[in-house]
Amino acid sequence: MNRIKRRIFNIINHDENGNLASKIFDLFMIALIIVNVVTIIADTFSAIPIVFKNVFRAVDIFSLAIFTVEYILRLWTADLLYPSSIKYKARLKYAFSFMSIVDLLSILPFYLPFIFPFDLRVLRMIRLLRLFRLFKINRYTDALRTVGNVIKKKAAPLISSFAVVFILMIIASVIMYNIECDAQPEVFQNAFSGIWWSIVTLTTVGYGDIYPVTVFGKILGAVIALLGIGLVAVPTGIISAGFIESVDNDKKENENLEELNEKLNKLEYKLDTILTKLESYDKENKKD
Repeated sequence: MNRIKRRIFNIINHDENGNLASKIFDLFMIALIIVNVVTIIADTFSAIPIVFKNVFRAVDIFSLAIFTVEYILRLWTADLLYPSSIKYKARLKYAFSFMSIVDLLSILPFYLPFIFPFDLRVLRMIRLLRLFRLFKINRYTDALRTVGNVIKKKAAPLISSFAVVFILMIIASVIMYNIECDAQPEVFQNAFSGIWWSIVTLTTVGYGDIYPVTVFGKILGAVIALLGIGLVAVPTGIISAGFIESVDNDKKENENLEELNEKLNKLEYKLDTILTKLESYDKENKKD
C-alpha cells in the first residue's frame, strides 16, 4: 500500500526528475482545464444548439469526476508532501493551502445545489467558481510556477508598494471629495465617488466619467496622475527584478552543476588512471 501511495504521489505532484507518467498527467490536466474554460465561455452563447449544450454538460461532469478524484488523492498523500507532520495535521495543512482551496472551489459548484436550495440567479454565480479551474494550471506548468515563486519571494516589497498606493488613493479621494462636492454634488456624492476617481487617475486609465472642474481639483488631479505614473510602476519593477534574480539563480545553479560534473569527470579520470597503475603494479609483482 505504501508503494502504491508513493507512486500516486510522484505522479500527481510535479516531478523534476522527468517522470514520464507525471508529465503525461500534467499535460492531461492542462488540456482538461483548457477544455473546461472553453466550454464555460461557449456555454454563454444562446445560439449554440442543445446538442452542444449536452456535450458541454458531459465534459463538465467528466472533468468534475477527475478533479474530485485528484483532490481526494492529494489529501490522501498529503503526509508525503509534509513528512514532518503527522497524517491528520498534514492533511489539514494541505486542505488550507492556496492550491487546495482552488481545487475545492473548482468542484464545489456541482455539489452545493445538492446541499443547499439556491435561487437560480445565485446558482449561476456559484457556477462561475468553475473558472477557478484555470488557476489549477499553475500547478502543472513550470512557467506559471516560476511566476508564483517570484511573487512569493517578493511578497513583502509588493505588499509595501500596494500599501503606499492604497494610502495615497484614500487620501486623494477624500481631499478631492471635499474640493469638488460643492461644485459637482451630483458627481462627487461621497468619498466612494472620490475613490473611483482616484483609482482611475492613479492607474492612468482616465475613463472620463468623473473628473474635477475646480482649479484646486484640477491641480490635485494633475499631481495624483503624475504620482500614479511612478507608484503604479513600482510593483512591476519589483516583479521584473524578481524574474531577473530567478533567471540569474537558475543560470548560476546550471553553471555550478556543470562545474561539479567537470570536476567529477576529472576525478573519475584520475581514479581510472590510479586503478590502471595499481593493476599493472600487481601484475608485475605476480611475475616476480
